[in-house]
Amino acid sequence: MSVARVTEISATSKKSFDDAVETGVERAAKTLRNVVSAWVKEQSVSVKDGKIEHYQVNLMVTFILED
Repeated sequence: MSVARVTEISATSKKSFDDAVETGVERAAKTLRNVVSAWVKEQSVSVKDGKIEHYQVNLMVTFILED
């Protein structure tokens, strides 16, 4: 039997939502061990002068706790 924890993180990208998700998951995996999944809780964009400045995602990252 395993026990998991879910934590929320935020990541941004100047390119796309997909890139923000990839950046967030890669960064989480550097700090958290046993990352097994992530889902996008929220998406938003920052707008400046009528143009998208950056894409932001809030991710719920699931990782398995060690014994």
